[in-house]
Amino acid sequence: MSRAVVTLYGKKERAQAAHLIATAPPLTRVDFKGPRRSNDQNSLMWCLLTEVASQLEWHGQKYTPDDWKDYGMHALKRARWMPSEDGGMVPIGMRTSDLSKAEMGELIEFLYAFGASHGVTFSEPSETNGEGGSSLTSAAGSDE
Repeated sequence: MSRAVVTLYGKKERAQAAHLIATAPPLTRVDFKGPRRSNDQNSLMWCLLTEVASQLEWHGQKYTPDDWKDYGMHALKRARWMPSEDGGMVPIGMRTSDLSKAEMGELIEFLYAFGASHGVTFSEPSETNGEGGSSLTSAAGSDE
């Protein structure tokens, strides 16, 4: 057996998982994870990261939403560090796609708290951006 991933939606998938476990050779690894983050959570996270990046200068420098994602993942202890060839350190192992719904909720809460404590004004979340994901719209409304 090389790899198998089963998402437990109902009885059929549970039976499939049970069969895989029952027939797995010795030393097979089994990894149980909670539900993955939602698309709405992912969209909200990127909206928050974009607002932090556009409003906050950090130690005299502006950073991208991707940079702030790495910062947030590090704050949640999701980063490991590897020495670089030039003597610095490189963050590794930071993938928001691997976060559970609960972990993504923690990251979103961190972004709200961090932003608020550093003067970032967040817009109000809208119901949807028309593509099934969350977006932020101005709390005062838009002329568009």
